[in-house]
Amino acid sequence: MEFNEYFVLGCSALGAALAVFTAFGPSLGQGQAAGMAAQAVSRNPGAVGDIRTTMLLGQAFSETGGLYGLVVAILLLIVKPLT
Repeated sequence: MEFNEYFVLGCSALGAALAVFTAFGPSLGQGQAAGMAAQAVSRNPGAVGDIRTTMLLGQAFSETGGLYGLVVAILLLIVKPLT
């Protein structure tokens, strides 16, 4: 292997690490949404179904960004960039 090949492999590993780091934001948002939903249920117990549905829908939408980052990271690590 030449220096250029090691450089490309190192950059793909660094890109995979950055792609996995994208899950940090959605995890914070999901925790905050769950906390706010718990507060909302404690204030209005009759609206449990509506609050749960809205919270789960919002968490599903926010998780897609983290999943896309995971897919990109897997592709960067498994697919050989030099072949």
